[in-house]
Amino acid sequence: MTTEMSPIDTAKYVAARRAAEMVEDGMRVGLGTGSTAAWLVRRLGERVAQEGLRIKGVPTSTRTAQLAREVGIEVVSLDQAGWLDLTIDGADEFDGDLNLIKGGGGAHLQEKIVATASDQMVVIADAGKEVETLGAFPLPVEVIPFGWQTTRTLIEEVLDTMDVLGTNCALRMNGEAPYVTDEGNHVLDLHLQRIGNARQMALVLNQVPGVVENGLFIDICDKVVVGHGDGRVELRDINAGTIEMDQLLSGARENLFSDLAD
Repeated sequence: MTTEMSPIDTAKYVAARRAAEMVEDGMRVGLGTGSTAAWLVRRLGERVAQEGLRIKGVPTSTRTAQLAREVGIEVVSLDQAGWLDLTIDGADEFDGDLNLIKGGGGAHLQEKIVATASDQMVVIADAGKEVETLGAFPLPVEVIPFGWQTTRTLIEEVLDTMDVLGTNCALRMNGEAPYVTDEGNHVLDLHLQRIGNARQMALVLNQVPGVVENGLFIDICDKVVVGHGDGRVELRDINAGTIEMDQLLSGARENLFSDLAD
């Protein structure tokens, strides 16, 4: 049984539907992780079934891989695919320069590897993800389990020298146990509130022993597709400096994929 989509789900859906139009027959496509990316995978599955679209999908997490297979997308590894034509993924925050915070779902290591192995990265997001300055969303940092408390101490020492408003560094939990990524690592969430220099932060964090990767995506995203609750969708191209606006849904919101809401 379906119910009418909420404005936030409508925004995610129209962004995903618009981005799915960028995928062409024969492409090798990086498939992101998260609720917005799940709408994209479903839409691409529709195109595979209805149009005979042939693509190879490289998922950025085990749960995306499972969903892609369920909807009929051919799933391959990044090593099998080699270089990708396009990666489409969500974001927890993005700024005016299309710099991102990702990793709320704990998949930012694979997401960053896949995104940087692509000709272009497109982010799909609802309008609420846009910020003037990154940092309100906690910044995820993937760390190896060995000595993670020492790594956290070293990170906190680094944060004391950086232009941030907060320095709380919390181990992400999954119930009573530490959260474990697909790569078997832990995640430290840095509650910084505001990151004054995201580029510097990204570089410095990755020099800390024990850090595998951080959730700052700097100069990686090429386009962002911003969905709105009224069915409007906005496409921004950072390289071309263009903005396009479309109305994908009009009137009452469509009752599509409501089972994906999360």
